[in-house]
Amino acid sequence: MVSSTTSDETEPAVNSPIRQEDLRPFERRALLELKVRLEEAIVKNQLLKPRGGQNNDKRNSRVVAHPYSPENDEMCLISPRTNESPDGYDFKLWEVPLKPSRGHESTDVILLKFLNAREFRVSDALDMIRDTLIWREEFGADDILNEEGLDLPELEKVTFMNGKDRSGQPVCYNMYGAFKDKELYMSTFGDEEKREKFVRWRVRCMERGIRQLSFKSGETASILQVIDLKDCLSHSMKEFRTTTKKVVSILQDNYPEFVSKNIFLNASFRSYAYHALFSHFTSTRSKSKFIFVRPNQITKTLLKYIAPEDIPIQYGGFKREDDKEFSNESGKVSEVSVRAGCIETLEFYIAKPGETLLWDLSVVGWEVNYKEEFVPDDEGSYRVLIQKEKRLEETIRNSYYISEPGKVLITIINRTMKKKRLFHRSKSKPTIPLYNLLQHPHPHPTV
Repeated sequence: MVSSTTSDETEPAVNSPIRQEDLRPFERRALLELKVRLEEAIVKNQLLKPRGGQNNDKRNSRVVAHPYSPENDEMCLISPRTNESPDGYDFKLWEVPLKPSRGHESTDVILLKFLNAREFRVSDALDMIRDTLIWREEFGADDILNEEGLDLPELEKVTFMNGKDRSGQPVCYNMYGAFKDKELYMSTFGDEEKREKFVRWRVRCMERGIRQLSFKSGETASILQVIDLKDCLSHSMKEFRTTTKKVVSILQDNYPEFVSKNIFLNASFRSYAYHALFSHFTSTRSKSKFIFVRPNQITKTLLKYIAPEDIPIQYGGFKREDDKEFSNESGKVSEVSVRAGCIETLEFYIAKPGETLLWDLSVVGWEVNYKEEFVPDDEGSYRVLIQKEKRLEETIRNSYYISEPGKVLITIINRTMKKKRLFHRSKSKPTIPLYNLLQHPHPHPTV
């Protein structure tokens, strides 16, 4: 039998959450300064006033705060003419009070997001907080989860949360290739009203994802985003590109540090060139958030961030919708290295007849062949070829009913000059066979 290691031993955890004890001295000073200035702005009711003291900014027409008292959790207006906010009121973002003197355990986590987004420039971070509060009021972001008319089942397979990455962050998949369906495209982007509805729906998806986060120090406070660009870069999809640019702008301006990485799958050379051209104008931190992946590197890249059992099967992982065979507890994946030009064999021994062996198999980068067979213990019995040699081009699942003690052998033939990473998992379960000779004439049916 080939020795193997579990997948979580091969890839380190990534995207560690922000911890205050890890802050550098100048970052600690910036956080303290922001807290002092924010407290003063809230107490004097100046947080939402326009920069520069101008009074002709329409954004100051509605100054809104959330009451902090537990008896009343409704939104309430605070008059911009008063010099101090009522003692019982405070501003909130994502249900976290912003007023530092409240001593809420998550306030610093939220403030650090704004500071990180503005390279710890305190004035810029305070301006971003102000702009985010104003935008959320004008857009209605706080109530968008309950907004009627945004339940769009036809888009459930376009953007959705699915599992977690290696560090526990929720993973958001964006499968924009679905819009190659002209009927779906027109029903989503056919006119301005539909495009605006898509924008609101996409913001709602973001708010739902944030509900899965914890804003406690050192815990998960961001999302890993995977964007599949396959079949969505057509020149005829102008409305799609314009609308998604608007969505990206909204998320960048009002959701600081909520996305740890943006992994673009099936990226074209044009995408690479565009990113390389404009990356010189962005910070190192911002550049590190964008990862462009060519088709032949998808599985390899995703494995750096997501365990194989949590990667969807279309990307070389083992995650299937409504999988009734493997769960997070029973679906642990092991890894085997297959050396260049070599053959490796996985061996699964079943001593008790009347069981079915089930297995999943995937190889990073494919380019290998495999075959499957059953070898009985009884030398007088016949070996059974379950699967003749075949090219491995996708994640496979297969099973075999064990009618007598023996072993299932899965042979991997690597004829390339590169070492390959093989992932597999298996389980056995008691089975009562349905012997129907008309439907299953072979002595060893595959269940």
